[in-house]
Amino acid sequence: MNIESRKIKFVQEFLKLQNEKAISKLEKLLNKEKEELNGISHSPFEQEGLNNRIEISELDFKKGMFKSSDELLEKFQ
Repeated sequence: MNIESRKIKFVQEFLKLQNEKAISKLEKLLNKEKEELNGISHSPFEQEGLNNRIEISELDFKKGMFKSSDELLEKFQ
């Protein structure tokens, strides 16, 4: 069976589903696969960006450029 036939058969079976939980699981699986194929889930650019943000935050902390949780709570009460 070629890929086009398999996709058609899969869609036909999917359309028969009446279970919301099963449909949700298949949606999540499809989204996960699409992300991985597009290189979204763990791309180096994202990791590099996160590492840069961590470094900046650590420098700000060392310079005393932060607010304590008490200060934030006081501000928003």
